[in-house]
Amino acid sequence: MRPEVYGEVSYGETLFVVLRAARYLDRPETVEFGEVHVFVGPDFVVTVRHGEAPDVGEVRGRMERDSDLLRRGPEAILYAIMDRVVDDYAPVVAGLENDIDEIETEVFGGNAGVSRRTYELSREVIEFQRAVKPLSGMLAGLIAGSEKYGVDPELQRYLRDVQDHAIQVTERAAGFRELLQNILSVNLSLVGLQQNEEVKALTEASIAQNDEVKKISGWAAILFAPTLIAGIYGMNFDHMPELHWLFGYPFALALMLLASVSLYLVFKRRGWL
Repeated sequence: MRPEVYGEVSYGETLFVVLRAARYLDRPETVEFGEVHVFVGPDFVVTVRHGEAPDVGEVRGRMERDSDLLRRGPEAILYAIMDRVVDDYAPVVAGLENDIDEIETEVFGGNAGVSRRTYELSREVIEFQRAVKPLSGMLAGLIAGSEKYGVDPELQRYLRDVQDHAIQVTERAAGFRELLQNILSVNLSLVGLQQNEEVKALTEASIAQNDEVKKISGWAAILFAPTLIAGIYGMNFDHMPELHWLFGYPFALALMLLASVSLYLVFKRRGWL
């Protein structure tokens, strides 16, 4: 497995440059990465591409159409390749920005799957940042070497322009990463608040249910007292006290009423009714 180091290395008069290319895929809404290995010698340029991006054929067509740029030597071809790689970053930045806007909408829309999408997009942004970040330092080294070896001043200006664009992309990627971290934190806070609201609602429902159980239990006890008294006096045994008493029936009714009222007052005072 190749180490993930992207930059330039000199082998005598040959310069070896590794560029990390990227392109945004609309349908899956993901970023696809590739590599371009460029060997630059005194009178040759060899490229080895791993992945779909960038389209080196278009770079070749551009150089063939621009004879003035081609006359500036192999370094001009390297500039054209690096310029194309950096230009291909622009659709990636636009695609990532659109994805972040969608995630922001989903966060406040209560989408349950937004956390997973945010995490996956964060990983893509981190990978994109790793691909872009070394490029500005690489270009700075090339510009310094160009000044040292007297490379065409116009080509040096082109390289500085590419460097400026690379720095802008690096800053955007860093901003995306920070923004996604903030979105993830906000989403976690909203999920926590939602869970608290659900727990609160369950607690209130449980309290309301307990109140209903208390009321049912209270009324059941109140109705049980006269039922118990009526059941005892309804046994009709011959040797029961007060069975043949003149005031037995009114006494039983009064006892039922007294027991029911007493229980009602007790439950009412305790808040059961």
